[in-house]
Amino acid sequence: MGRAYQNRKESMAKTSDAKAKVYSKYGREIYVCAKAGGVEPDGNLALRGLIDRAKKDQVPSHVIEKAIEKAKGGGGEDFSTARYEGYGPGSCMVIIDCLTDNPNRTFGDVRQCFTKTKCKIGTQGTVSHMFDHSAILVFEGDDEEAALEALMMADVDVSDIENEDGKITVFAPHTDYFKAKQALNETFGNDKGELEFEIDEIQFIPQNTAPITGDDVELMDTFLAMLNDLDDVQNVYHNAEL
Repeated sequence: MGRAYQNRKESMAKTSDAKAKVYSKYGREIYVCAKAGGVEPDGNLALRGLIDRAKKDQVPSHVIEKAIEKAKGGGGEDFSTARYEGYGPGSCMVIIDCLTDNPNRTFGDVRQCFTKTKCKIGTQGTVSHMFDHSAILVFEGDDEEAALEALMMADVDVSDIENEDGKITVFAPHTDYFKAKQALNETFGNDKGELEFEIDEIQFIPQNTAPITGDDVELMDTFLAMLNDLDDVQNVYHNAEL
C-alpha cells in the first residue's frame, strides 16, 4: 500500500483557508458523533478520536464543548451521512462524504460541482470498490515486529505496516480501528496507556492512482474548491496524482 494514502484525500477540515469553515465542519461532526454514541469521550471512542483530531487541527476548545453541549440537549438538527461517488477531471475517481440535514439539497449541490467541471457523478458503488476503507495509525517508534505482534494478538487484520524515518505506520480495515488503536496503546503507550498518534484517521485509500495533466490540473483545483465551499461536505477522497 505504501504511501498512497498521502495523495488519496483532500481533507476539507485541513485545506480550507477559512478557519470558520474548519470549525463548522468539526463542530457538526462532533455533534453528530456525540448525539449518536454518547457525550462522554471515555464511553464513546469515536468521539474521543474525533476530539483528538480536532485539537491537532487547532480547533478551539469552546467549539468542541459547544458541539457536545448541543448534543446533550437531544434536540437540534437531524443530520445524516451521505456519500457520493463519481469521476472527476481526467477520469480520476472521487468519493465525497457529507453530513446533511437536507439530502436533496446536498445531492443537488454536489451534482452541480460535477456538471460545472464537466465531470460525471455516479451511483453508490461506482468507484468505492477501487478504494480500501482503512484505518491509518502513525506513531513514533522503530519496533515494527512488536507492533505487528501486538496487532495480531488483538486479532487485527493488518493490511500493511511500515517502519520509516523513526515512525511506524499501520494500515488496517476500518472495522478494526478501535482494536488496533487499543492494542498499540497497551504496547507502546505511556504510564496512562496513551500513545501519541501523528495520524489517527479512517480514510478511503485508492488502490491505484491516476496522473492528472494539462488543463485537467486546473479543472481539478476548481472542482475541489467548489466542493470545499459546500458546508455539507466533510471529506473528499480521490485517486488523482497531481
